[in-house]
Amino acid sequence: MTDATMTPPFTAPAPTERIDGVAEALRGHNIEAIVVETGAEARERVLAMLPEGAEVHWGTSLTLEEIGLTPELLAEGRYDALRPRYLPMDRATQGREIRKMTAAPDFMLGSVQAITDDGALVVVSYSASQIGPYASGAGRVILIVGSQKIVADLDEGIRRAREHVVPYEDASLRKRIGVPTKLAKLLVMYEEPRPGRMTVILVREPVGV
Repeated sequence: MTDATMTPPFTAPAPTERIDGVAEALRGHNIEAIVVETGAEARERVLAMLPEGAEVHWGTSLTLEEIGLTPELLAEGRYDALRPRYLPMDRATQGREIRKMTAAPDFMLGSVQAITDDGALVVVSYSASQIGPYASGAGRVILIVGSQKIVADLDEGIRRAREHVVPYEDASLRKRIGVPTKLAKLLVMYEEPRPGRMTVILVREPVGV
């Protein structure tokens, strides 16, 4: 018999020792790792990294919404946020301009679907709009990752994305705009060749999906 109080797979926070081990693994891969207790603390860390007026971009992210970061990024006059600039544009006639604008922002914010014990960051996407900036396009990348996303290895990371994240995002997208999503493209970041470019903020409490 299944225990109704059992925590669903891929949602429980990781223990302290495991989180600290992942942080050390990231640092060994030229990725700055900062461990915080709460989403609120993660939000303040991100804001401290962003200069006033900085060009900032981010994709749709439950993590950023949950920690209260999105309204801060959209605050009038605080940052040069790309989303309010390109979303009203006509993709049919201004598609090239949109593509070039969002491919290489100065700061790219977001999250990942999983992070392995040895410090590999796993990103899956349908549109892949965030993959290019994460991998190389953005000047600086800041990722906020809840500890519930820690997995043993790449196989488990892809399974987490396929079994846990994609169904949630599919339901959310169908509700919002009436279209489905799927796991179409995969990015695995093992190391950052440019020290200082990428920061991962590991949040001990679960945030995001």
